[in-house]
Amino acid sequence: MASMSIYLRVFGQTDIGRVRKVNEDAFVVADLTGGNLLPEQQPARFEVRERGVLLAVSDGMGGANAGEVASAVVIESLRRSLVGQQQPAPKDALFERAVQQASRDVWQAAHQPGREKMGATLTAIFVHGSIAYIAEVGDSRAYLLRGGQITQVTHDQSHVQLLLDAGVLKQEEADKSPFRNVILQAMGQKPDVSVALGKLELRQRDCFILCSDGLSNKMDAEELKRTILTSPNLPQACTRLVALANERGGDDNITVIVAGVGGELPPCRADEPVADTFEILKEFEPPKPG
Repeated sequence: MASMSIYLRVFGQTDIGRVRKVNEDAFVVADLTGGNLLPEQQPARFEVRERGVLLAVSDGMGGANAGEVASAVVIESLRRSLVGQQQPAPKDALFERAVQQASRDVWQAAHQPGREKMGATLTAIFVHGSIAYIAEVGDSRAYLLRGGQITQVTHDQSHVQLLLDAGVLKQEEADKSPFRNVILQAMGQKPDVSVALGKLELRQRDCFILCSDGLSNKMDAEELKRTILTSPNLPQACTRLVALANERGGDDNITVIVAGVGGELPPCRADEPVADTFEILKEFEPPKPG
């Protein structure tokens, strides 16, 4: 592991949109070994060293600035927990514990006056060695662009997704549903969350896209892919995506991280489906009625 040289080229951008008065989204890209963070509006290269690299997007909710607090608490708590990892436990277990701790931190902060019922989504990728662990709570998203194909590697934890999975709704109906932003759980809403967790074996030239629903509600995966593949660099890809979401109404905050993977990794092969390199470690368990 120590001899492998793997790195990420990353750019991230967040935008208030055209309607909201406050940006309740937050994101972080952190080198968990050296402590470096992605500078605002600047591309950077992160070496994947001993403690790994964290990419995370969080979309806050709660109104009266509470959503802004919740998303900030989520990403700072998650980063702090992973930087402080001491135990020799499996990385997926460390990652899940860090997500649970972040949710508890929001839960505790939500007991302050004016912050009741605040919460946030979380989509996070923890890159350690040649593996990416992917955690999901809520309906922000992560996509993988590999070999010219795009795959959504998270599964929305939303009311509409539940109906889609059950075959009650068709995709075109889901896209127009007034309930499409109703999520089934959020960080900080209860003491514990059901973390969906996946494990991906990285390949050369993999590219991750993490985004809040202010972006994913405005374009489908194929359009995301086309925009990134036709952009000359990561900053322009992000800027174009944010501009498109704003042109289509900008009725929510918009956040996107694009991260290209490089280094000593197996090449992408046309005869190797993404599914062969991806393992679901833990599925989201929807809350039971009542």
